[in-house]
Amino acid sequence: MGVIVQKFGGTSVGSIERIKNAAEKIIKTYEKGNKVVVVVSAMGGTTDELISMASEITDKPDKREMDVLLSTGEQVTIALLTMCIHSMGYKATSLLGHQAEVKTDSQSGSARILQVGKEKVSKLLDEDNIVVVAGFQGIDDSGNITTLGRGGSDTSAVAVAAAINADICEIYTDVDGIYTTDPNICKKARKMGRVSYDEMLEMASLGAKVLQIRSVEFAKKYQVPLHVRSSFNEEEGTMVVNDDTDMEKVLVSGVTYNKNEARITLKNVPDQPGIAAKILTPISDAGILVDMIIQNTRSTGLTDFTFTVPKTEFFEAVELSQKISDSIGAGEVIGDENISKVSVIGVGMKSHSGVASKMFEALAHENINIKMISTSEIRVSCIIAEKYTELAVRALHTAFGLDTEE
Repeated sequence: MGVIVQKFGGTSVGSIERIKNAAEKIIKTYEKGNKVVVVVSAMGGTTDELISMASEITDKPDKREMDVLLSTGEQVTIALLTMCIHSMGYKATSLLGHQAEVKTDSQSGSARILQVGKEKVSKLLDEDNIVVVAGFQGIDDSGNITTLGRGGSDTSAVAVAAAINADICEIYTDVDGIYTTDPNICKKARKMGRVSYDEMLEMASLGAKVLQIRSVEFAKKYQVPLHVRSSFNEEEGTMVVNDDTDMEKVLVSGVTYNKNEARITLKNVPDQPGIAAKILTPISDAGILVDMIIQNTRSTGLTDFTFTVPKTEFFEAVELSQKISDSIGAGEVIGDENISKVSVIGVGMKSHSGVASKMFEALAHENINIKMISTSEIRVSCIIAEKYTELAVRALHTAFGLDTEE
């Protein structure tokens, strides 16, 4: 017996047949004597359809009203799933985000959860209900409906699990776990039995799309064990938990890549105190995320300043960089959209040396040039030409002994 939170994503509830499949999994868990809370997304494709409808009315829809519109997707799912559970002879109650006491800030479209109450959900569980909660949504202090942004249902599920002290949070999705790399480009990728919170945070931030990064942050903060598994089979998935000794024995756990990268260089920048702030503050004020940064030093008193931004914000960043360059007396601005970032990740790096050199050797062996490098305690990332992404991923996967044994 235990308290279990189960989250079903849009693909997992994308049709009536799949909603019935989800209901069967939920009831099977309940029948084992567990208290069950279910958090669901909108049916697959619904959110995009709602966004498209809004765009037919106006190019700039009001953000508050978009939250009101988009939150209806989850309302449909919780009602249908609850009806399905009722039809199978079990007690269930659906709750919208505000009914489940999910309190957020007031940032429409990308609200952050401030707290989740547990009284309503706990009371329903004590009355032997299966509780079905709308993910992705909450309410601010002014009573406005808010939404958490893409992937927000993962965060909702973990936050609810933390609030009610759940024993585990099961994330049901269209993949059967977390793999050492993308199996679509590396056939030798293998499913991991366990991965640490820190490794998952790095993977999520570097392009792995299995879990939303804020959900992993929540899980780590409140020590909620996550089980990522498939909606379409009964196989064990991947546990996301604290580091342990066995994990640290593995040098590298996974290889990730991200093609949504672009590089910008300001040439002949005056090499003087405060110049980085003069360049990056306007970029930050425009809401553009900067990732890697390199500043070269020369004896001439001038330097080249290079940084990366999401490819989706490349043109805005180049235009802004040119204005910055003119204002500080720098030279030309050079941009490159045809890059990607490949990374190796593993908590074992904390206690082992030589990871970076091994990575560089593997890329050099394939004649792949490295344009930029960044590191953390458990990650090494390289910027390379985008056309070599798949080759680099496969080479690194092999070099660090991650290939499936044949």
